[in-house]
Amino acid sequence: MKKLKRVLKEENIICGYLYFYIHFIVELVCFYYLSKISNSPIVWLVPFLYDAFAFVPQSIIGYFKDKNPKINFGIIGVILLFIGISIFSFLDIPKFISLFFICFGNAFLHVEGAFNTLNVSLGKLSHPAIFVGGGSFGVVIGRVLAKTMLPSWTMLIAILTMIPFIIYANTFISKNSNTLSFNYESKKVHPFIIVLLAVLVVIVRGYMGYGIPTSWNKTMQETVYLFFIMGIGKCLGGILSDLLGIRKVAILSTIFAIPFLLIGDNLMIISLLGVMFFSMTMAVTLGILVSVLKKNPSLAFGLTTIGLFLGTAPIFFIKIVNTTFNSIMIISLSIACSLILSYIIRREE
Repeated sequence: MKKLKRVLKEENIICGYLYFYIHFIVELVCFYYLSKISNSPIVWLVPFLYDAFAFVPQSIIGYFKDKNPKINFGIIGVILLFIGISIFSFLDIPKFISLFFICFGNAFLHVEGAFNTLNVSLGKLSHPAIFVGGGSFGVVIGRVLAKTMLPSWTMLIAILTMIPFIIYANTFISKNSNTLSFNYESKKVHPFIIVLLAVLVVIVRGYMGYGIPTSWNKTMQETVYLFFIMGIGKCLGGILSDLLGIRKVAILSTIFAIPFLLIGDNLMIISLLGVMFFSMTMAVTLGILVSVLKKNPSLAFGLTTIGLFLGTAPIFFIKIVNTTFNSIMIISLSIACSLILSYIIRREE
C-alpha cells in the first residue's frame, strides 16, 4: 500500500491527472457530437471517418510535435474543436464539414497529452496511463449527455475549460524532461521487429474489443459501467506496471482476462473483471514503443492509434455474431498476444 501511495504521488504525476481531465473532456465533446450527428442517412460512415481522421494522423502530428516541442499542440487542438462545434451548432452549412475540425482537434490534443505525460514520467507508465484512461469516461458521458436536451453550444464551454489545464500541465516540462529512461524492450530482439509486434498487439486488442461477448449490456447504465471499467483498467495497466513490473502485468493481465471474458457474457460483474484485465495492455504497448523510439515519443503514441484504427476498421464492414467464433478468437488471440509480449519485453531483474 505504501508503494502504491508513492507511485500515485510520484514527481510530476499531477501532469497525468491534468491530462486525465483534458482527455475526458476531449472524448466527451467528440462523442456528444458523434451521437448528435447520428441522424444522418450515412450514419454508419461517420464513426469510420472519425476513427480514420482522428486516429491515423496522430503519428504524423506526433512526429512534428517531437521535432517542435515548444509549440503547444493542445491549444491548437482546442481551437480546432471549438471551430468544429461552432460550425455544428450555429452555421447553416453541411454538418459534416465540422467533422474535419473535430477529428483533427482530437488528434492534436491526444498528441500533446502523450508528449507531456511521457516526457515528465521519468520512464514510468503511471503518468501516460492515467492520461489515456480519462478517455473512456469521456466517451460514455458524452453519449449520455447527447440523449438529454443539453444544447450543443454548451460543449464550447467544456472545450474552454481545458485551456488552464493545458497551460498548467505544460509547466511540468523542463529542460531535463525526456523519454530516455524508457527501457522496457528486449535487447535480444531487433527494434523494428519489436515495433511491428507491439503494433500488431494493439491491432489485435482493437479487433478483440468489439468481439467481447456482453449480452448483459442492455441499458445505458450498464454501458456506463462498461466504459468506466475500461478506463480504470487502462489506468491500472500503468500503475501496476510501475508496482509489479511491466512483464508480469503484460502477460498475466492478458491471460487472466480470458476466463472472465468467456464466461461473462450474461454475468456483468464477471465480464467487467475481464474487460478490466483486457484494458491493461494499453499502457504496456505504449511503454514498449516509446522504449524503442525514445526520441520520438509522440510518434510512438501515434503508432498505437494507427493500430487501434486498423483493429477496429473491419468491424464497420463485418460484424462478429457467432458465439463459438468469439470464444475461439478470444482464447487464440489472447494467448498469441501474451507470447508476443513475453518475447519483446525485457526480463526484469
